[in-house]
Amino acid sequence: MGDLQISTDKERLDIGLIHRFLSAEAYWSRGIPRATVERAIDGSLCFGGYLGGQQVAFARVVTDGATFGYLADVFVLPEHRGQGHAKTLVAAVMAHPQLQGLRRFSLATSDAHGLYAAFGFTPPARPQTLMEKLDPDVYAKVPGKP
Repeated sequence: MGDLQISTDKERLDIGLIHRFLSAEAYWSRGIPRATVERAIDGSLCFGGYLGGQQVAFARVVTDGATFGYLADVFVLPEHRGQGHAKTLVAAVMAHPQLQGLRRFSLATSDAHGLYAAFGFTPPARPQTLMEKLDPDVYAKVPGKP
C-alpha cells in the first residue's frame, strides 16, 4: 500500500472511524460521545495518516501555536501497527511549522513511552509543579450520548 501519507486537512478526516476507535478501543476515551470527538477535532490541529487514500492513523494537538502544545488521541489502527506508522505520524506532528519553538509540549501515555522518548519527551522535570483535574468517568455521565 505504500508509505503513510500525513495530512492536516480536517476535511479528509474520517470522523466515524476516529470516533469508533476512540469510543470503543482506546483505553483513554472509552465511551466518548461523537459530539465530544467533533468538538475536540474542531479545537485542535489534527493529523490524519492515510494508506491508499484510507485513514489508518490519527493524532491531534491542542495548542496556542506559540507557547504550549498537548499531544492527544494518537493511534494507528491495530491491523496497521508494527510498520513504523506511529513514528511517521509523530515525526510529522513534531515537524509541523505551527508547533516549533513551544516552551512546553506534553502528553499522557500508559504504554508508548519508548515511541515518545525517541522524539525528546521525558517524564516531567518537576512533577511537583503539575496538577490536574481528572474525571475518568465523565463520558459515562453524559446524558443521551450516542
